[in-house]
Amino acid sequence: MSWLNRIFMRNSWFLVLLLRRAGVACFALIAAAHTVHADESLNIVVYGATGKVGSHVVQEALDRGHRVTAVSRNPQKVEIRHDNLSIVKGDLLDISSLTETVTGHDVVVLSVRGVIGDSGLPESALQFIAAENLIDVLFRQEDRAPRLIHVGGAGTLEVEPGVLYAAKLPKVLIPKNLEIEILGQILALEFYHKVDDVRWTFITPPKNFTNGPRTGEFRIGGKQALEDDRGKTRVSRADFAVALINEAEQAAHVRQQFSVAY
Repeated sequence: MSWLNRIFMRNSWFLVLLLRRAGVACFALIAAAHTVHADESLNIVVYGATGKVGSHVVQEALDRGHRVTAVSRNPQKVEIRHDNLSIVKGDLLDISSLTETVTGHDVVVLSVRGVIGDSGLPESALQFIAAENLIDVLFRQEDRAPRLIHVGGAGTLEVEPGVLYAAKLPKVLIPKNLEIEILGQILALEFYHKVDDVRWTFITPPKNFTNGPRTGEFRIGGKQALEDDRGKTRVSRADFAVALINEAEQAAHVRQQFSVAY
């Protein structure tokens, strides 16, 4: 089904446009409707729960009292144990598996990387394939669909107006699979920008992740790379997880890309 057909099949987006013309701050209203109060808990699915970012996201969500379903191809690798944690095996390439796993949840976090097959094309990046598959599943669930938070890559950030960080990377020094993943993240973001019938968010880390502590202090930006007063662009994985769960609770960047850095 084409994007155009999907738009006309859904009345909600058309109504939003009418509200905008009427001067109503509809996007603020939609975001407020999905904001979670401090005393409420969410059901959160985390794909890539054993990864360096995903594991921090799982722990941060649990520490705040949310219920988490950690999804991994190898569930035995999930080391965290908690009363509010369920561990399941999942497959991002299997629509039936995706549907079964995400149904009934509030938020889906996609924090994965990898390349499928040996085509050498950006379309083979798992980040892009998973984005397409999840959007397809969530679209079919209509108003019951959870929100999707995609952990993007720094290559999608602008280092100067109209110039992505990916364009500045020396390709001769980058392994081919990593290059595919970087370009796959760009494709995923371009794909999301065409989606207006699913609530997605693209959260982007800076160029450098650190193993530093959770401080809860960081800055939120848009599509530009954020630098500190020394010209560094970095954040700890623990603080990145704080920003991500903040977004899960507050829905402040629906259908937007935003960045996190010190």
